Amino acid sequence: MSEGIILADNLVKIYKSTDIEVVALQGLDLSVEQGELMAIIGSSGSGKSTFLNMLGGLDRPSAGKLFVDGKNLFSMTEKELVEYKRSTVGFVWQNNGRNLLPYLSAYENIMMPMELIGGKERRARADMLLELVGLAHKKHHRMQEMSGGEQQRIAIAIALANQPKILLADEPTGSVDTKTSNYIFDIFRRLNEELGVTIVIVTHDVSLSKKVQRVAAIRDGKISSERILREDFAERVKNTDKTIDWHEAQTQDEFAILDKAGRIQLPQEMLQEMGLDGNKIRVVAADGKIILEKP
Repeated sequence: MSEGIILADNLVKIYKSTDIEVVALQGLDLSVEQGELMAIIGSSGSGKSTFLNMLGGLDRPSAGKLFVDGKNLFSMTEKELVEYKRSTVGFVWQNNGRNLLPYLSAYENIMMPMELIGGKERRARADMLLELVGLAHKKHHRMQEMSGGEQQRIAIAIALANQPKILLADEPTGSVDTKTSNYIFDIFRRLNEELGVTIVIVTHDVSLSKKVQRVAAIRDGKISSERILREDFAERVKNTDKTIDWHEAQTQDEFAILDKAGRIQLPQEMLQEMGLDGNKIRVVAADGKIILEKP
């Protein structure tokens, strides 16, 4: 595992109550490089939102290692955690009500995080962010005067107000139409290229996940596979090629992930196709390949 701005090593998260214990993450390993734009996918309960909340400083890991921008999230004091959430990470929620204060204008909402930490040229940065998300003309509008997609774009600007190194987005296109979803992704891509901010998106949006450079799939609390964007599609994403059906096109190559103990998670559809009726499988090495066979 290479060193990155995000480094998770054998990460475990256990939720406990009086009568029950739930293991949300079971030894997750993941490295994210500085300036990367990537997505995390997985079914409900797989652990993807738990992992994003840990990166955002909203939840504490139970075991393992988690470093973000060189900071050890296990050893942070509450004061250090507050500063981390203010300056290292920005968070975009799916629910616009968690992003925006309805009684403030778009401009005032963006200014609010900057008022908390001070600094010069706050007004200039707020104007710059409004331009970046394409809403300078809605500067003085309040939440009820904007569409859902416009509110989400303002939420992205708010998350970037204090110049974080990492932008975290939890289902940012989950409540908008396809056209708006495409526009929001183009904003993320532009922010990544122009500002150099590292972006991690949790999403169920198939078309969005097929456009990013790397997609990590979480299953049962671990990274089960990764998909890497094919070179012939990379330039077409950058140029917002509208001739591609992003739901159907095979834009990425998928790779199973080998953990430190030499284990991999086989895709469920492959196991079903083999018709296994137990938990044993034959492993054969031949001609430089590893072949898995039904006993």
